[in-house]
Amino acid sequence: MRALSLVMSALALTLSPSAARAQDQIIQVGNLLTDANSQPSGPATIIIRDGKIAEIHSGSNAVASTDAEIIDLSDKTVMPGLIDLHVHLTGDPGGDFWKQTTEPTEWGVVVGAKNALLTAKAGFTTVREAGSSQYSAFALRRGTADGIIPGPRIIAAGPALAIVGGHGDTTGFTEPVNELLASGYSCTGAVECAEKVRKASRAGSDIIKITATGGVLSQQGRGLEAHFTDAEMKSIADTAHSLGLKVMAHAHGARGIEAAARAGIDTIEHGTFADEAALKVMKANGTAMVPTLMAFKGVSEGLGKGVYTPVVEEKIRMTLDTVGKAVTSAKRLGVPIVFGTDAGVFDHGRNAEELQLMVDAGLTAREALASATTSAAEALDMGNQLGRIAVGYSADLIAFDGNPLDDVRVLEQIDWVMVRGRIID
Repeated sequence: MRALSLVMSALALTLSPSAARAQDQIIQVGNLLTDANSQPSGPATIIIRDGKIAEIHSGSNAVASTDAEIIDLSDKTVMPGLIDLHVHLTGDPGGDFWKQTTEPTEWGVVVGAKNALLTAKAGFTTVREAGSSQYSAFALRRGTADGIIPGPRIIAAGPALAIVGGHGDTTGFTEPVNELLASGYSCTGAVECAEKVRKASRAGSDIIKITATGGVLSQQGRGLEAHFTDAEMKSIADTAHSLGLKVMAHAHGARGIEAAARAGIDTIEHGTFADEAALKVMKANGTAMVPTLMAFKGVSEGLGKGVYTPVVEEKIRMTLDTVGKAVTSAKRLGVPIVFGTDAGVFDHGRNAEELQLMVDAGLTAREALASATTSAAEALDMGNQLGRIAVGYSADLIAFDGNPLDDVRVLEQIDWVMVRGRIID
């Protein structure tokens, strides 16, 4: 045991942030895009120190310590790393809902480590993990923060709160099996729901995830409208806010979306069937929409291939004619729109394809870019740390060819990534 302890200590020292960032890093930039509201400004030099942006200079000449690491990106555009507010790192696509009976929760950390690297290499330097087993996402969060696992900064929800037998609860098995597999976060009534929020906070959740309506990929065929009662959702929102936590709500049906926004939920995930009445309540309450358009593209690619059960296939087909319409209406009514993909429903690493889908739904390239940088950072209450290239901000940077303000699809091919001052190899 002593030998193992010495090996682990040596490994921790090797991978420690201080060891990895002992010297300044000088990045020579060909074309600098500091944020979504700016224009590319031409050559620049960025100096990184202790994982943060220490200096920014126009042109390619800057003075720094003689032992600095020089990073030559003089033929690339450099901008802030992208932010995805809805991912499931610990899962991969597939319709085999019974797999949770055969795979231990620890396997999710292995899968998550793979997907964290794919996500970072795709240019996403911060993600919001939107639902996992009790501790798998928390383990990944620590691993990427400490530099042991290469990947993005992770804001983790942990298990989602759900109604008994609803989307997010364990269903599809006999009752004894359902009980054995239950996450422990289903609740009935305002008091029990408040208790589960406090339980999630105690366990280490950064944000509370709830399944406010039925879901497309769950086995129930009972529609996509509201699951929680108004009193339950208000209790969840009020309790979370009292603990300094925000709430994200999976929600498809219009009345479920409206009820969640009225209860004080902070972001609506999917928002598929949001109508004008629901969107007006979202606008009035400052509730943001996270459209996850890639989720629908991803699941549509699996139709007719035996990937999903007949119940799920029927619900997927029911949504496809509506995808994107709520985004168009949300923009018209002034509802905040922030970037999220539901990666895990489709293959991780394709996250940036969401940008073009947002443009197709009516956003400008600049608005789509802001949704994945400055607006997403503000939704996380991290607008003073992330989403732009500025002195004092985290050194979360990506490099690529082209100008995303002309064509957002250039961000589907990222050549270089830095997260917290660490280069993702």
